[in-house]
Amino acid sequence: MTASTHGAQDAPIIRMTGVQKWFGAFQVLTDIDLSVAAGERIVVCGPSGSGKSTLIRCINRLEQVQKGRIEVDGIELTAGGANVEQVRQEVGMVFQQFNLFPHMTILQNCMLAPMRSRKMKKDEAEAVAMKYLTRVRIPEQAGKYPSQLSGGQQQRVAIARALCMTPKIMLFDEPTSALDPEMVKEVLDTMIGLAEDGMTMLCVTHEMAFARQVADRVIFMADGKIVEQAPPEQFFGQPQHEKTRQFLGQILSSHQAA
Repeated sequence: MTASTHGAQDAPIIRMTGVQKWFGAFQVLTDIDLSVAAGERIVVCGPSGSGKSTLIRCINRLEQVQKGRIEVDGIELTAGGANVEQVRQEVGMVFQQFNLFPHMTILQNCMLAPMRSRKMKKDEAEAVAMKYLTRVRIPEQAGKYPSQLSGGQQQRVAIARALCMTPKIMLFDEPTSALDPEMVKEVLDTMIGLAEDGMTMLCVTHEMAFARQVADRVIFMADGKIVEQAPPEQFFGQPQHEKTRQFLGQILSSHQAA
């Protein structure tokens, strides 16, 4: 299902208006306007330092913006306070590094947030955790510790852990960049499955084959701005901006060389 099949009258699940962000004197985001429909799958790409990760980290306020407005599922995030916690319960995030607790089993890692944030009872949290470990195809690893798993398995646990909070939106910040090449596919396959389930997703990645297969829209960023956005067939087939063409030429040639 593409985003165009959703009701046009529906309010966007994410709306960023005039967002600006500085790190000290350096402006990392400039005049970002972005609307995301529920169920839409967006891939964000661009050169290193273009503001991609900062953009998605603003959506659950891991980064705070200095100007502009961000609404997530009708809640204004830039208002602060209790709104931040409310939004974070609806937004799952998967990072480059897996960030699993090494002293807890895989099952315990997945149970922790539902018990603390959702006040779930232990047996219910365990059932939810096993449901999502099964969803990412590693239920047999539940009793192990993170150090006993491969990088690809640990990243799938990180995805399952985020799903245990039953989020409406999933954010992925270069989820395969820390993985060995042979482990990338298992994580991307898991993400493709989520996309097919209709999850709203924003993914920062250099995996252009994934973008072609999964994205409703590809967003290209450079110098803290959204330079171009289009459906994959248009983005890859007829890029409009010179910076987009340069980026695609570099990344596609480097993939072929690999």
